[in-house]
Amino acid sequence: MRALVFAAGMGTRLKPLTDTIPKALVPVGGLPLLHHVVGKLKAAGITDIVINVHHFADAIIGYVRRQGDFGINVAFSDERDFLRETGGGIRYARKSLEGDSFLVHNVDILSDLDIRWFLSQARPGALANILVSDRVTKRYLLFDEDMRLVGWTNVGTGEVRSPYPGLDPGKYRKLAFSGVHLISDRIFTIFDEDGWGDRFPIMDFYIKECATHPVYVLLPERLRMMHVGKIETLGEAESFLINLK
Repeated sequence: MRALVFAAGMGTRLKPLTDTIPKALVPVGGLPLLHHVVGKLKAAGITDIVINVHHFADAIIGYVRRQGDFGINVAFSDERDFLRETGGGIRYARKSLEGDSFLVHNVDILSDLDIRWFLSQARPGALANILVSDRVTKRYLLFDEDMRLVGWTNVGTGEVRSPYPGLDPGKYRKLAFSGVHLISDRIFTIFDEDGWGDRFPIMDFYIKECATHPVYVLLPERLRMMHVGKIETLGEAESFLINLK
């Protein structure tokens, strides 16, 4: 099983730390975010990891090499020329990911997710299986009774995006994306056939394509997770890690 770790982001909400280091190397509990994520993937039996890099790319690559590549196979998808966002980042890493399904994990997500469970519960015919949580937010993915993706809504603005015209979000279950997904490598063929370019968010792709290519949700009965996306969340993240042990 291969995994792609999204580590290319600018980390603007973590300034001023990210003025001098990449978000992936921001320390939480004495270790960089990247260390926590790669350790979790390795513990789940994943031995081949691709890390995309852009902001302070050399610092990330140097850190990984000093760790002996964490004792696994680590490759880099170098986006120093320009940021491709999440969908474009997956497409750009194609050569390192093709051949089987692969896991994608954001570098700024900490959780107690059992990745082996997540992989075992994935629907084999799906284009993607998305980890979600039943938490309060303004932006939700919308799912039908079979837990298949049908669209997206912002409950603050009332905006709805879906391939199904006139979709009423009130008739569907609302769940929040949690930064982890298992993707079939069929996705690369769809990128090509449907004319997706070099830069686009993966969620835009899912929402547009979900009527034709099934995308399903995986919702654990119990999930503790947090997004370490803002400077003010770092103290909370320290406590979160302690409580995970």
